[in-house]
Parts: sequence; structure tokens; C-alpha cells
Amino acid sequence: MAISRRTIEAGHAAFETRNLTKTYGEGEAAVHALRGVDLTIPAGEFVVLLGPSGSGKSTLLNILGGLDSASEGQAFFGQEDLTAMSDRQLTQYRRNHVGFVFQFYNLMPSLTAEENVELVTEIARDPMTPSEALSLVGLTDRITHFPAQLSGGEQQRVAIARAVAKRPTVLLCDEPTGALDSTTGREVLRVLRDVNEELGTTVLIVTHAAATGAMADRIISFADGAIRDVTLNDTKLDPKDIHW
Repeated sequence: MAISRRTIEAGHAAFETRNLTKTYGEGEAAVHALRGVDLTIPAGEFVVLLGPSGSGKSTLLNILGGLDSASEGQAFFGQEDLTAMSDRQLTQYRRNHVGFVFQFYNLMPSLTAEENVELVTEIARDPMTPSEALSLVGLTDRITHFPAQLSGGEQQRVAIARAVAKRPTVLLCDEPTGALDSTTGREVLRVLRDVNEELGTTVLIVTHAAATGAMADRIISFADGAIRDVTLNDTKLDPKDIHW
């Protein structure tokens, strides 16, 4: 089953879930990470998933990214059912459509910024050049530097460049500012906003920092494995004005 970009054209949902459930373990020791989540995320939005540790937001992100499987229910990317895909199909989905950004940068220390981005562009179908991706995140002058020569914020921007270089349809970010101070974190959020606006990429950010929701189109709050509320934001703040 091949997935094409036409499944998430304007007017379609990037993601939709129906009674999505995830349980780890059995019996009295079972952990209910997701409890029947119903959710729609329109294509092209900047979405923040808020909640404390253990609320289910990262589990949802991992299922939407094809890194984890559901116990029950369905998760759709466009019109394609992720929960019905084989491991091989999920691998192709991740390769062709999903960019990941994590709290820790996972850069190869022996490779330059350019070479770290090349790891993705060499296997992507229609990638940017590494220099284009690094320019997008404001690191043109650091392209030949190794991770040890970069600040934490610069390393995270290299990780973002690596994720967006393959022109992903969706960018999934799990606590992307969690290891950064507030000033550097705002710079990383600005880069993520630019990716959303300039490339039209649907961006989902998992965070426990409620202030981040001020820059989002949609804020989804989680508690105890379920959605507590969904808020649409008509007055988005510039990342530079966010404080936490």
C-alpha cells in the first residue's frame, strides 16, 4: 500500500484517531496510556499537545509516527489506516512522510552539521540539499562544525534541519525544548514555526510547558490517557513573546 501526498491536501485531516487505545501489560499491572482517544488534526496546522508526564501525549505521538502500535482503535494519516499497516509499510511511511525531533539531538559526533543532515537526504525521495535545510534553520555559517562545536540550541536546529531535509508531510516533536534554556527554546520554536509556515508542514509538539500553546493553531490537553479539552487559538503569539 503506497501512501501519496494527495491524501492530505487542503481540506483533509493530516491525522484522525477513532477510539485509539494503548495498554501496556495485563491485569492489575496494566498501564492504560491511551483511553479511547478521538481526535482530528487538520493538515497544515501547528498543534501543541499539552499534559503532565504519563498523560498519554507521547504515546499518541509515537503511534501517529508509526513508532508504536495501538491496542485498539484506529489512527489515520490522511485516508490511510496506520493501524492496518505492516512493519514494512510503516517503515516506508516514516521514511517518506514523517520527520522526528526529540528532546535529545541524536547527532553523530564524528560528523559535521552538513554530514548529519546528509544521513537523511541520501535515502529520501525528493530531499533538499543539506545546505538548503541548514539555511532554513539559520545555520549556514555552522555547516562544517561538529556537534561538540555547537551550542545546545544549534545542535537542536541541526536535528530539525535533518528532520525537514526530506520535506516531510508532518513533523513530530517530543519535548524539543526540554533540554534548553528559555531563550534558546524560543529560538527553536521560531524555527519550528517557520517550517510550518514556509513549507506547509503539519507540526505536532508534545510538551508540558503550557506557555508553548500560545503560538499554536490548536492546543490539545491530555490527562490520564484521555483528551481533557481542545482549544483553537485565534490570537497566536510570536515565539519571542513566549515565556515559561
